[in-house]
Amino acid sequence: QYSFKEVFGTLVVQKELFDVVAKPLVEDLIRGKNGLLFTYGVTGSGKTHTMTGSPGDGGLLPRCLAMIFNSIGPFQAKRFVFKLDDKNGVDVQSEVEALLERQRREALPVPKTPSGKRQLDPEFADMINVQEHCRAEEVDEDNVYGVFVSYIEIYNNYIYDLLEEAPFDAIKPKWNSCSTPVRNGDFVPPQSKILREDQNHNMYVTGCTEVEVKSTEEAFEVFWRGQKKRRIANTQLNRESSRSHSVFIIKLAQAPLDADGDNVLQEKEQITLSQLSLVDLAGSERTNRTKAEGNRLREAGNINQSLMTLRTCIEVLRENQLYGTNKMVPYRDSKLTHLFKNYFDGEGKVRMIVCVNPKAEDYEESLQVMRFAEMTQEVEVARPVDRPLCGLTPGRRLRNQAFREELSRKLELRGGPVGAEPEEPSAAELFFQSFPPLPSCELLDINDDQTLPKLIEALEQRHKMRQMLAEEFGKNVLAFKTMLQEFDSSVASKENYIQGKLAEKEKTITGQRTELERLEKKIKTLEYKIEILEKTATIYEEDKRNLQQELESKSQKLQRQASDKRRLEARLQGMVAETSLKWEKECERRVAAKQLEMQNKLWVKDEKLKQLKAIVTEPRAEKPERPSREREREKPLPRSVSPSPVPRWVDHRPPGHVPTETLLQPRVPRAVTVAAPSERALARCDRYLLTHQELASDGEIQTKLIKGDVFRTRGGGQAVQFTDIETLKQESPTGRKRRSSPPDPDPDPAGDATESEWTDVETRCSVAVEMRAGSALGPGFQHHAQPK
Repeated sequence: QYSFKEVFGTLVVQKELFDVVAKPLVEDLIRGKNGLLFTYGVTGSGKTHTMTGSPGDGGLLPRCLAMIFNSIGPFQAKRFVFKLDDKNGVDVQSEVEALLERQRREALPVPKTPSGKRQLDPEFADMINVQEHCRAEEVDEDNVYGVFVSYIEIYNNYIYDLLEEAPFDAIKPKWNSCSTPVRNGDFVPPQSKILREDQNHNMYVTGCTEVEVKSTEEAFEVFWRGQKKRRIANTQLNRESSRSHSVFIIKLAQAPLDADGDNVLQEKEQITLSQLSLVDLAGSERTNRTKAEGNRLREAGNINQSLMTLRTCIEVLRENQLYGTNKMVPYRDSKLTHLFKNYFDGEGKVRMIVCVNPKAEDYEESLQVMRFAEMTQEVEVARPVDRPLCGLTPGRRLRNQAFREELSRKLELRGGPVGAEPEEPSAAELFFQSFPPLPSCELLDINDDQTLPKLIEALEQRHKMRQMLAEEFGKNVLAFKTMLQEFDSSVASKENYIQGKLAEKEKTITGQRTELERLEKKIKTLEYKIEILEKTATIYEEDKRNLQQELESKSQKLQRQASDKRRLEARLQGMVAETSLKWEKECERRVAAKQLEMQNKLWVKDEKLKQLKAIVTEPRAEKPERPSREREREKPLPRSVSPSPVPRWVDHRPPGHVPTETLLQPRVPRAVTVAAPSERALARCDRYLLTHQELASDGEIQTKLIKGDVFRTRGGGQAVQFTDIETLKQESPTGRKRRSSPPDPDPDPAGDATESEWTDVETRCSVAVEMRAGSALGPGFQHHAQPK
């Protein structure tokens, strides 16, 4: 799931998309602000259709042009009043200079700029036939406007002018010394346009063709002329795939009228030049899906590289804003990002339209596109401050038009037909009529001395009246000047007071705005942290679910193993019981055979004893009858019994064994004497003897012979089980036994010392040490207590 400011469905019309996305950018353009609008998405997702449109339904570009000319149509300056220079600036000329420039251009043998009155190309006539007449609401009527358009493309990280009249060779092959093309397929790209920075730190393309247009039809015809030169190619994903990034630039120059509202103000500082860039990005694509080879493969690589640089720049800007770092943004890694560097630095508003194709094959690429587009919304760029007003009185154009209309009306009235109503006398005419009338100035006689004195008297009266009026007028002027000065001082004081209040308010607003920005950044940081924590919690929950599933699988496995073990134990118990029963029967059979054999032996001995007794009791005179050989042969011979095998011993004598001088020495028949028991020696014998020496309680050496049986273990080794201990010990006949404590606490001091109780250790101590098999104290030792 991804969140955007606005989401449009598949059935959205071009007008709805224009009203939401592009219309605010056009309004800002007319107000003197810059704007950037670009389409982004995978190849074949509809970016070019969104920007250009289709016959009968124009896209964003023709609608932007129509809105511009609908808004400034009656306020456009004449052609060549505004003149662009080669440093991304604009100059203003007078109407006379513009007329001369037009005449000079018309005299040159160059193709004329397309006019709006000529017949349109039917190929694109339907695209600009927009029925809805959209216009901006706030247009400064005291300004004059001029529109310039240019069209460039960025192909393989090179910039080309699509409006250039020179022969346009996309790619030129290399030539060798024999004047034949090289066959290895290497190509030299044509000369690229250069990017430069103007005095306002805005990037522009030097030497780019910029055409002044006066109507929507003229502007779109220029665009269509460059569109035919744009590079497209047929790929596996799109029949007409854009192989370059196209940039259509609309520049709007505006300058105020003079104080009379008649001519353009000839001050370059008052000219405002705003720019709207409409960018149709080439689609990102995977070469394993497009099956691109050769030039198509190189184009796809450059397209993906420029889009990756755009993504990197946005990510670095976002990181610098979120964490307050100052990492360098790699604008220069691509011509696309370098051209629009000033937009990302805050010189204008940026809008991006994400185009998504609902095809299942584009799923992975669409996810990458939407993830990047969602991340770009977190980047904030500073907006430029509006330019100050020129200080001229607003409404100059309307007053000038009203004055011209009134003047033309007056002229028509003065030179109108006879019999028209007389015009009302003006104030000057009424003032001159108040003067005394002049007498007749005709001199009929040379001796006439009345006409001249009367004329002189009338003129003197008029002169006096004029002087009186002049004095009164001077007094009135002084009084009016005084009033104006007082009024100016009061206005100045009020302006100072208002300026102080405004400064205080501006400081307050600036502080509040700074605090608001800080809180917004803090909110952004906290939202980012919350997002990270939510993602971390999601990861932990996923790990928890995986561990729970693993635990359940392990538990089930352990339960299965336990049930298998129980079944195996039951089976083994059955086998043990069966084997025990079998061996019990075998032992019983052997015991019965042994008993039968012993009975036969006893019977033979009894027979021998009887014969011996008979021989002893017979009289000696009688000779015993010698039995014949035949009788002996007939006599059955007793069965011979095989003697039981003599057991072999392992005589284990440690290296520290001390020989004693006792008469009784241990003698072990058929013994294998070793200093340390080994598996080889134990395997050859069935009995084990350990000779162990230690000091007795009386200080004498006693020798213990620890005996045991050797048997085989289930793992194939040998084990010894101790069964018996023999002790050899020497004692001195003159030694006394130890003295035990007397039973009586108050013995008789006069008694003899021989009467005190003496006992041995066995009588005194109730704890004995006895050899047992499996003891941890040594070979066969175990503690046990028994009463005295």
